[in-house]
Amino acid sequence: MEHIAGIDLHSNNGYYGIIEPDGKRIFQKRLPNDIQAVLHHLEPYRKTLRCVIVESTYNWYWLADGLMAKGFKVKLANPAKFEKYNDLKYSDDKTDAFFLTELERLKILPTGYIYPKQERPIRDLLRRRMFLVKHRTSLILSFQSLVSRETGGSISAREISRLDKEGIVDIFEEEYVQLAGTSYAETIKFIAGQIQMLEAEILKQAKLKVEFERLQTIAGIGKILALTIMYETGDISRFKTPGNYVSYCRCVKSKHMSNGRKKGEGNRKNGNRYLSWAYIEAAHYARSNCEAAKKFYQRKLAKRNAPVARKALASKLCRAAYYIMRDQVEFDEQRLFS
Repeated sequence: MEHIAGIDLHSNNGYYGIIEPDGKRIFQKRLPNDIQAVLHHLEPYRKTLRCVIVESTYNWYWLADGLMAKGFKVKLANPAKFEKYNDLKYSDDKTDAFFLTELERLKILPTGYIYPKQERPIRDLLRRRMFLVKHRTSLILSFQSLVSRETGGSISAREISRLDKEGIVDIFEEEYVQLAGTSYAETIKFIAGQIQMLEAEILKQAKLKVEFERLQTIAGIGKILALTIMYETGDISRFKTPGNYVSYCRCVKSKHMSNGRKKGEGNRKNGNRYLSWAYIEAAHYARSNCEAAKKFYQRKLAKRNAPVARKALASKLCRAAYYIMRDQVEFDEQRLFS
């Protein structure tokens, strides 16, 4: 007899449910987020458990790692791929836990990839770097907006990075506007320093695997972006086709069509947002470093807006990266953009 366990995990506790093959509930209890308490209650079912299902929440690492270290088979449920109880008026933690077990019992549970524990720290550092880069960009845009609003002029990101207090006084006349500008500039410089610190540590600790080294032949992808793609992609063989990978990277259109007409939107959140960001960044740099990529972007821009054109270029680079990682070939811009 094979049992199935499902866990509805929260910040300080989890609701645990276990069923028999016919769906009969034989265990249901709320437990604190303490791995020893969890192992104690699951131990009687160790030999009969087909798997333990953990929903992919923000805090699943400790639980999945602790269970796998003790020999339990763990499955990571992907909540972006299923819809819950459209016909139910009321649901709670118990419902959620047993919903996971029922999906597994019916063999329709959508699962996510459990990334190797030893490689997660560097991946998380790269994610932290990405967060800081996005925040710095937001502050730069805010500063540029301030300049445009107060002076009618413009300023580049490079010029902002070189500004000191005297330079800000030269730009703005009002004291409080100068204070706002100083706050922006100082914060941007601080974040830039943190980004450099993270990059230095990442480059010291991380090394590109052989199968990912050729990513750097793609216009717009340097070592940091290549490492980001490597750590977020994992084993490329888990993607059967380039379309699967491009979709996972959120670089495809999200819409439902019927009779040649758009009838609705698909699930935009299904996929890896970090890879989506990485390929958008690659597309941004490719426009400056590759003439073919620049022309492709301009053709798209003539028909649509800038975000759509960037995503189209990112999709192209993403597809090229798939073949580079899978087949171990060099980047061929003529083949990609012909």
